[in-house]
Amino acid sequence: MNIQVNSAIEELIQTLRSEQSNDGSWRYCFESGPMTDAYTIILLRSLENDQEEWFIQQLVKRLLHKQEKSGAWKLYHDEQEGNLSATVEAYFALLYSGYVEKQSENMKQAKTFIIKQGGLTNTSNFTKIILALTGQIPWPKHLQLPIELILLPRTSPINFYDLVGYTRVHFAAMLISSNLNFKLKTSRTPDLSDMVLERFPNDAEYDSEEARFIVSTVKDEIKKLLELPKRLRDSALKKAEKFIIERIEPNGLLFSYVSSTIYMVFAFLALGYSKNHRLIRNAINGIKNQVCLTTTFLHIENSPSTIWDTALITHALLNAGVSESDEMIKQSSQYLLLRQHLIYGDWAFNNPNTLPGGWGFSDINTFIPDVDDTTASLRALKQTVSEHPQYRSSWNRGLDWVLSMQNNDGGWAAFEKNTDKKLLKYFPFDAADRSVIDPSTTDLTGRTLEYLGNEANLLLPHPQLEKGSQWLQRNQEDDGSWYGRWGICYIYGTWAAITGMKAIGMDSNHFSIKKGIDWLLSIQNKDGGWGESCYSDIRNKYVPLHASTPSQTAWALDALIAAYDKPTEAIHNGIAYLLENIYQNHWTINYPTGAGLPGGFYIHYHSYKYIWPLLTLSNYRNKYEYLS
Repeated sequence: MNIQVNSAIEELIQTLRSEQSNDGSWRYCFESGPMTDAYTIILLRSLENDQEEWFIQQLVKRLLHKQEKSGAWKLYHDEQEGNLSATVEAYFALLYSGYVEKQSENMKQAKTFIIKQGGLTNTSNFTKIILALTGQIPWPKHLQLPIELILLPRTSPINFYDLVGYTRVHFAAMLISSNLNFKLKTSRTPDLSDMVLERFPNDAEYDSEEARFIVSTVKDEIKKLLELPKRLRDSALKKAEKFIIERIEPNGLLFSYVSSTIYMVFAFLALGYSKNHRLIRNAINGIKNQVCLTTTFLHIENSPSTIWDTALITHALLNAGVSESDEMIKQSSQYLLLRQHLIYGDWAFNNPNTLPGGWGFSDINTFIPDVDDTTASLRALKQTVSEHPQYRSSWNRGLDWVLSMQNNDGGWAAFEKNTDKKLLKYFPFDAADRSVIDPSTTDLTGRTLEYLGNEANLLLPHPQLEKGSQWLQRNQEDDGSWYGRWGICYIYGTWAAITGMKAIGMDSNHFSIKKGIDWLLSIQNKDGGWGESCYSDIRNKYVPLHASTPSQTAWALDALIAAYDKPTEAIHNGIAYLLENIYQNHWTINYPTGAGLPGGFYIHYHSYKYIWPLLTLSNYRNKYEYLS
């Protein structure tokens, strides 16, 4: 098997070498469902921009290709009947494009599915917003929170900055449009009124006692502001507009996300901006520049994963034995060094006494660092820094930033520190406990500990590591697994937790680690691999995929390799699966194992079929080679 492992590692290295970009990065597609393609078509048609016909046609081709025989669209292969929101978005966009007839058989099937699932009023909040913006439904009441929320001081029990940054930017734009009751219809806007099965959008699910308390608290706090209602509304609109403009990236996107940028354009129109305004033109250019080629079709990436992919690939290559002096590594390292953030962003609201020093997810991202991309970049740069001391200050600055972002509860979150007010779990929005706030998560905490132990050479009993490991132990599930927020899902979290705790010096016989390992062994598939469904993210419990995927297999194996001094039968079987399936063309290779919005946005990282198998195969070889 060692010969096969070495051969596979070399083949992966050569594949990655051939696919590196001229600037040193790797630019793989960050592929999601229909949303970004559909919203882009809807926006371009709403702006009546007839110069974009070729572009719209290309997006239409992908949407048609992704439609199921049933007429529905899915977010992942095993989604049973289809996804209502994705189907509504794709259906609406295809009609609005003008290139698909409403009476065509595939559109009639899509309409039947939508009606069977309850119509437009049963869609997600994101879908409801685009439907309201285009006049298909009235603005739902729970999405018309008073925009004066943005004026509340940070001392208020609930204030705008209790929301995590990526939610704040979406909400700021949405609140402008919803409070102005804005809708934009053109002569080409389709009429979807025959799919509104209730007179008004259903707000009942957001009408809990806790949600009502949040709204009433906001309104009570607004009353304390010493301005007349009209002046107060005008002040709030101006502040929201200013808030948005200050967070536009140089390429025209709001906060580096296509979704928030589309909301932003509608908000600007609601405020009276011309359709040809400079900020709107720049936004459209920014959106068009987020195109990737899935293999055959053009697709709009919501946020390119260039930094994430490049950092992970560089580390995996170094781990596989590629020299730091190799031109491929020199170029990628220089690329990463040039993209360290040196300006303050929203992360500083709760962490004001630390210098900037993190990295973001996208190369278009200049002020939105996150902990995971920062530790990934620092891993990738360790050998470069060792060989070139002039970069030590960049490394130290990044390390200081990561340590400073630890939450008071001992864990690490993705974007912001201590942005985890528990009451906001009941905020009237989908999956508010994971999308509105930014709590500590297993994957961030485990991966941060893994970096601090293996790359920064910190070990227990360091106080911050103690707090992190204790957080992991407190948040382990009863069955021994851990939930991972940004990947699918329990395999992802369990891998991060085990490798993190091992890296800081915890023994494999520790109760928590042993229980996690036992759980991983209990869910191994007969083919030697591992696979988990996106349903896990929705049902908050492990749901097997009944098939294996390369990335999830690699994660599970990596945890076992970290825990065992000698290879076991389970490890051998898992390695055999990887060796047989790295270059297979099967739906499991394309299954989304990245998570964005729980229940609504999942990611197929085109890089993952290379990164994680390479890292795991290298760890297997590096640890057990002496036994051969």
